[in-house]
Amino acid sequence: MSADADRSTPVEFVLDLICVHSYLAFTRFEKAAARRRADGRTIEVTFRPFQIDAGAPEEGEPLTERHRRDFGAAAQEMVQRMTGTAARDGLSLDFGRAIFVNTFRAHLLLATAQRQGRAEAAAERLFRAYFNEGRNIGDPDTLDELAADAGVTPVTAGGSGPGPDEVAAALLTVRERGVTSVPLVRVDDGPELSGARSEDEYLDALSPTR
Repeated sequence: MSADADRSTPVEFVLDLICVHSYLAFTRFEKAAARRRADGRTIEVTFRPFQIDAGAPEEGEPLTERHRRDFGAAAQEMVQRMTGTAARDGLSLDFGRAIFVNTFRAHLLLATAQRQGRAEAAAERLFRAYFNEGRNIGDPDTLDELAADAGVTPVTAGGSGPGPDEVAAALLTVRERGVTSVPLVRVDDGPELSGARSEDEYLDALSPTR
């Protein structure tokens, strides 16, 4: 194994957990990362929080209602297109069950998972709960259940993790960088990859020759 293959590769991944493009990017990135890890590459992913709507209701509302307000008559076509795109990546999306909600608490859980070395597992579980299972990822009890699924101990149960102020500061830092949409992925000191790129593009970015 080469020295390059042994070197840890840092990755910064900016996302929101109710963003379908973030879910697509995460899924494709994880497939690429699994291939590189199988070759002996160490990849360290750090998630940065972003909220596509910081004013979204904490109690949640049907995503279909949000789509109706935002897209009007084009909503159904958009949903069909995204569902088809996701299916080609092996994802089953159920927009009809999804609950559009404020993601601050979900980001707090993801940051806790990051502290405990379970961030990628937690991100996958949160995305699946939102897009496939119709779970309210802003509800504290639901988040506790999802944390257990991902092997994360919530701070309220004695686990190590940041407080709400740290997550709020992280959200502000991302905004101050000028980020206005997600996903964004940066591998090591390479260029920032915006939008849901292909698996091959992520694989190339994770190349040991970088």
